[in-house]
Parts: sequence; C-alpha cells; structure tokens
Amino acid sequence: MKIRHRQGAYPIIFTSLEVARDAIPNDAYVVTDSNLAKIYVRHFRHDLPTLVVPAGEKSKSVPQYDRIVNWLARHQMLRSQPLVAFGGGMIGDLVGFAASTYMRGVPLIQIPTTLLSMVDSSVGGKVGVDLESGKNLIGAFKAPATVYICPEVLQSLPEREFRSGVAEILKYGFVMDEPLASSLARLPLLPGDGRLPDTIKTCIAHKAAIVERDEFDLTGQRAILNFGHTVGHAIEALQDYQGLLHGEAIAIGMVAEAQLSEDLGFAPPLTRAAIEDALVSHGLPTRIPEEIETLDLIRIMQTDKKATGTGLAFSLVGSIGTCKLQTGVTMDDALRSLNELRRD
Repeated sequence: MKIRHRQGAYPIIFTSLEVARDAIPNDAYVVTDSNLAKIYVRHFRHDLPTLVVPAGEKSKSVPQYDRIVNWLARHQMLRSQPLVAFGGGMIGDLVGFAASTYMRGVPLIQIPTTLLSMVDSSVGGKVGVDLESGKNLIGAFKAPATVYICPEVLQSLPEREFRSGVAEILKYGFVMDEPLASSLARLPLLPGDGRLPDTIKTCIAHKAAIVERDEFDLTGQRAILNFGHTVGHAIEALQDYQGLLHGEAIAIGMVAEAQLSEDLGFAPPLTRAAIEDALVSHGLPTRIPEEIETLDLIRIMQTDKKATGTGLAFSLVGSIGTCKLQTGVTMDDALRSLNELRRD
C-alpha cells in the first residue's frame, strides 16, 4: 500500500518486527519510550544511536522535543540520515516533529507499536507536540519515508491500550464506513482477533483516501477524521495529559459530539445511542469525568485548531457512516449539549 503526497509517495509495509528492524538504514538514529525499551531491548539494533524518552503523553512536549534535537546535534547527525520513531502515537508525533524541523527536515521512518498509531497517527503526516493550553498546538506536516506495520507487537499491548486503539477504528466506521461500525457493534474486536490485520488495512485505506484529497487539512475533508477530537482533546488537556488515554477521551468526545449533532438537527434520533452502545461494548468510557467542569471544556475548545472567529467547530456525524465539518457552533449550543449528556 502507498500513500501519495505533495512530494511523492510513501509505502505502508506490513511485515515482522525482525524484518522492519533489519531494514533500518545503518546510519539511522532511533527514538523510543521507556516502556518499549524494556520490552523490546533484545530486538533493538545496538549499533544504532538510540534515545529513550519517558513513556506517556506527558512526554509529547517542548522539553522532550528540545532534548531530541539537541541529542541529534551533539551526535552531528547529517541531513541525509533518517530518524526512526519506534513507539505509539506519542513517539510518532514527537519524533516526527523533530524530524520535520531538525536541519529543516530529515527522513522519518515510522514503526508504530500501538493499535491506535497503526490505524491513525503514523499515517497522514501530522506531527507535533502539546502545550498546557491544548493538544497539538505546535506541529507540522511531515510525510514519512516508510511506515512499517508489525502486528505482532500488539501481543505486548496492555488491554486498556488496545481498547483505546479500537476507539479510533470505530471512529472510521462512524464517519465513513457504516458496515465497519455495524460489524464491530455486533461482534466487538478483541486482542488476537483474526479480523485485526484486515481491519487495520481497512482503516489505513480510509485515512489514505482522505489524506490524499486534503493533505494539509485545508478543505474540511480531512477534518472528518477529527470526530470526537474537539471534546476529547479538551478532556486530555484538562487532565494534564495524565488521566484518560487518547482513545478513551476520544470515545467520550464522540458521544458528546453525537449528542450535539442530534441537538443541531444534523443526526437522526438515536444516533448517539448507537455510537454509545458500540463504544460500551468495547469497554470504552462514554461520560465526561465528574471532576471536569463543562465551562472549562468550552474554554479549552476555543483554542482548538478548527475553531474560527464565528464560533466553535466540530466534525459532526449525520447518519452513521457520514460526517462533515461544522463551523460557527455557538458556545451556548455546545454548553447545552454537554450539560444534557451529563444529565443522562
């Protein structure tokens, strides 16, 4: 599978971790996280310079970005040498941003290790870091040179992380693939499921189709992939990126934004209920944590990248399998829907 972009195309290669490791160029630099360094230490290329950052979304930050680029500078990395991101979404985004900016850009190789990063964040070229004010507020578009998908690494993935990735898979169903959403609602996707490789390929194909039409997120087509993310990102920021996992926050966000879509008349009745049932069947949360104030959510959502001078912006589902970017949503409308969800 190949994904086209402005400057060419890059391959998505399904293979074993051993083959991916051996395919890494001999002059590459590798960045991973502390959890993976323990689990996969025997798989690492010990002949390659490797930097380990603390595991967790908190590391997707300016200080860790600064640490990476200074590490590369101390090693006198050349512009032609590739940087390898071996990890989940946090590593892919953080290392990708370093690759996009160090010497104005070095080659990037992605080896995603979580279900979420395989089906979503490693594909499409969006990279960046978080600020206290919001998620992904500093970033760039950086197409990787290659993405290696090694499903075997999912065997070491904690069940909670697996479910977090399923949230993004369900998102594809909700916004553009009703048969996928219906299939997973009837029979939940579990670790070791025989449907997993084909499901990963389906999600990547969906993302490729959107990204190739709207690489730089300019026409609103790519924005449909942000369903659930306006609310979900706000929840993550208010928890200082140390509470819910990304997919868990997005699951809650999808329920909240489906409620808003119904309230605004874009989605038919019971759309939210169908989305919520599918998420609950996969063990995902669907309610905003009690300690988070609704007005604080609204405040953070005002910094969302999709927001405009005319109000808040959300990617809202219509019927299951359809979605569109809706700008100019008033704070009162958003507040009313969020409060309605909390009362249920």
